[in-house]
Amino acid sequence: MLNMPIEHIALLTSGGDAPGMNAAIRAVVRTAHFHGIKTTGILDGYDGLVKKNFIDLGPRDVKNIVQRGGTILRSARSEAFMKPEGRAQAATNLRDAGIDALICIGGGGTQTGAHQLAQEQDVRVIGIASTIDNDLGGSDRTIGFDTACNTALEAMDRLRDTASSYGRIFFVEVMGRDTGFIAMHTGIAAGAEYVMVPERKENVEELVRVLENRSKEKGSCIVVVAEGDQEGGAFKLAEQVKKRCSQFDIRVSVLGHLQRGGNPTMADRLLAARLGSAAVEGLKDNKHNCVVGIVKGEITFTPHADAITQKKSIEPDLFRLVQMLAV
Repeated sequence: MLNMPIEHIALLTSGGDAPGMNAAIRAVVRTAHFHGIKTTGILDGYDGLVKKNFIDLGPRDVKNIVQRGGTILRSARSEAFMKPEGRAQAATNLRDAGIDALICIGGGGTQTGAHQLAQEQDVRVIGIASTIDNDLGGSDRTIGFDTACNTALEAMDRLRDTASSYGRIFFVEVMGRDTGFIAMHTGIAAGAEYVMVPERKENVEELVRVLENRSKEKGSCIVVVAEGDQEGGAFKLAEQVKKRCSQFDIRVSVLGHLQRGGNPTMADRLLAARLGSAAVEGLKDNKHNCVVGIVKGEITFTPHADAITQKKSIEPDLFRLVQMLAV
């Protein structure tokens, strides 16, 4: 069964939406069409898979979506799919529709579900690394990360203008519950005076010392805080700093879901095109129960179990770079 030729594939998007998902959908559909493979879209992620919410997808159905954020297939939580019987129903729906393999576009939670489906139901599944947090193993960069960073960077540039005008300190909170990739990359690019990330326990007293020195010299400061920072986020951190230095004029800006939307950047569109196409051709080559990504410029196929558990780390030199460039 698992070695039979691929004639019909399905695809879904699940978890948090990421700019570039539509570009990946387009790449999957058109690459499949190029190889004479039928494509079915699943609406509302794993919930739609359990409820058999299927639609046909052809090359013209994915026109003019490469530039759009979000996902035309939508995403939703599925309590049913979290249970073995729900995954069994999902597999039955795929088989009843004559579908040979499934492509899942999403992050860690999505790929965990894909792995469970493959392990329990012998479904051929391949994942496409897509999450703005960039925390999924198996790919140096994941779809949506570059766009989210650029969106956050534009906001910080604007906040820098008003911070400079009033001599204020801005605490800017970006997404990153478990990882600080967005915070670190945008913080350096925005010229932030300090960056707080979940991976590293920072000393609030050290932060205060830096802000006292920098604010005297510069008149304003930007502190970038990942939402999962160990101090509890931007608002709690700002409160702690204000208690120690009442003279600071502090403002907090939480960018939140703003980072998920918007037109994907060129980098994300290109990444999505490469990964979407590679997923289809990987299935043709009998690759499954894995995540397709790009490592050191090359397409790779990492087993789901490894991609899910692999802990990606912020480049160590970036921590030092923040300190050197913030003087």
